[in-house]
Amino acid sequence: MKSNRIFISWLRWPLYVRIGLIIIALILLFGQLIYMLEPKQFTSVFEGIWWAVITVATVGYGDYVPQTPLGQIAGMVLVLSGASFVTAYFATLSSAVFSKQHRYVEGKVAFKGKGHVILIGWNEKSHMLLKELQHIAPSKTVVLIDDSLREGPLIENVHFIRGHAADDSTLNKANITEADTVILTADQQKNESEADMLSVLTLLAIKGLHPSVYCIVEILTERYVKNAERAGANKILCTSRLSSRVMFEHYRVKLQLAKPQTLSDLTLEKKVRIIPVPEELKGSSYHDCALYYLKRNTTIIGIQKEEGPMLTPPLSYQVLDTDLFLAL
Repeated sequence: MKSNRIFISWLRWPLYVRIGLIIIALILLFGQLIYMLEPKQFTSVFEGIWWAVITVATVGYGDYVPQTPLGQIAGMVLVLSGASFVTAYFATLSSAVFSKQHRYVEGKVAFKGKGHVILIGWNEKSHMLLKELQHIAPSKTVVLIDDSLREGPLIENVHFIRGHAADDSTLNKANITEADTVILTADQQKNESEADMLSVLTLLAIKGLHPSVYCIVEILTERYVKNAERAGANKILCTSRLSSRVMFEHYRVKLQLAKPQTLSDLTLEKKVRIIPVPEELKGSSYHDCALYYLKRNTTIIGIQKEEGPMLTPPLSYQVLDTDLFLAL
């Protein structure tokens, strides 16, 4: 039973470690053996070990050569057995390195660092966010969690973990307890309600493992904002609210530029103003007009022509009598 336990323990060791130990044992054994068989040719055990290493490596310097039949037989056995084990060792080592690299690309290797940012979900927003993070903090490590990618993006300082972000095992692989910030983007492959429910569920799992981590969450619908707040989100971005507001503000700017007479009816904080062209600037270049107003703490952003607004015209453009300046 004891020998069986030893054998099982031996089998549990990595293959390259077992082969390496066998190679070392062969070198020591044959180094001692050749010293005993040919003491005149090999004057010390170290010389025998040196000969065994060179023979196993199939280099064959020729500085030590067995002279007797028994020594030559020992050399043949060492070449056949040792060279085989050395070849197997390097093949196994290469395979282990390739397997480790492949597991890393596939998102199966756990992250061991600290103070990192965890980004959940891979989409265009995540891609742009990674670029921004690398611009302001190039040395900051980002752990990307996603279950739709087969292989992670090859981006510097990005560690990919493949799995469902709501699973504790996936979050532990990302070392959630040592994370500095978690950014949770909505799942683009689900409808809005399902994506928000999944975001809230993931947020609960994150806060359960690391209650103090700072969480930024994207919510698509207004009704799930309260649920995200209850789940512990530190910052909530309601995408529908933001996008609709931005689109409406752009529409108001378009109305303001297209219909100057309705300026008093619009409420875009009166940012864009319509200024008539002074007599001394009529016929001047746009460049000279811009400098003229800059000295008076006014920024010219374009010209309102009869046919419509012209933003950032060429600096050489000649201002007409019928033009109006668009100013901030």
